[in-house]
Formats: sequence, structure tokens, C-alpha cells
Amino acid sequence: MTLALSTTLHTSFADAVERTRTALSEQGFGVLTEIDMKATLKSKLGEDIEDYLILGACNPPLAHRAVTVDRQIGLLLPCNVVVRADPNDPHTIVVDAMNPQLMVQVAEQPGLAEVAADATTALRAAIDSLRTDSAES
Repeated sequence: MTLALSTTLHTSFADAVERTRTALSEQGFGVLTEIDMKATLKSKLGEDIEDYLILGACNPPLAHRAVTVDRQIGLLLPCNVVVRADPNDPHTIVVDAMNPQLMVQVAEQPGLAEVAADATTALRAAIDSLRTDSAES
């Protein structure tokens, strides 16, 4: 099983972030948290890395279904979506969404399988829409 549902875009980092937020929203996800890894690592460690943003995406109906099955599943929520520049080409942006099927494997709760399948469908649609938008750009 793969760790992420991914696509690669050939655009600016800012455009990729904006398009990712829109794609997630269109699939019922809101962004609850945002971690700017580039800024954090620079300020805390003095280290420089490429643009790297972690978005904590939540689809409330799916999250509710998941915590109804297993209250501890909140440890794996929200779904992290990473927008990051390729360190070798700043105009190549990778968008990775956590594969919700990992939730089923980690929690070992059969009732989560349907929730994970629905979350996978929604996140895959968001990622695929980025690929389609990129082809049209």
C-alpha cells in the first residue's frame, strides 16, 4: 500500500497551494491546520528547505463516521495533505495526500473500511482534479 495519493504540477508554489485548497473544498474538506515547514525549520533550526506546506484537511461527515467507529482514530486525523516544491526544480510542485487506507491498517477496525474507502474516493478526486487542471493550464 502506498503512503500517499500524489500528483505533480508544473506551476508556482503559491498557485499549487491555492488550487489544492480549492480542490479539497470541492470534495467537502476544510483546512483546519497549516504548517509551513520551510518557515518553521528556518526559525527553529536555522535550516533551509524548499517550500513545504502541510495542510490538515478535514471532511466533517467522514471524520464523524470515523470517530463513531473508533474514538482513538482522532490520532490519525485530520488528513494531511503536503504541497511541496521539488528540491531540484522549484517550478515542479508535488501534492501528496495521506492514503486513508492506512487508517484501516493501523486501527484494525473493520468498521473503518467503508469510511476509508469514501475518504480515498474524495481525496483521489481532489488530487485528480489538480492533474486535470494542470493539463489545461
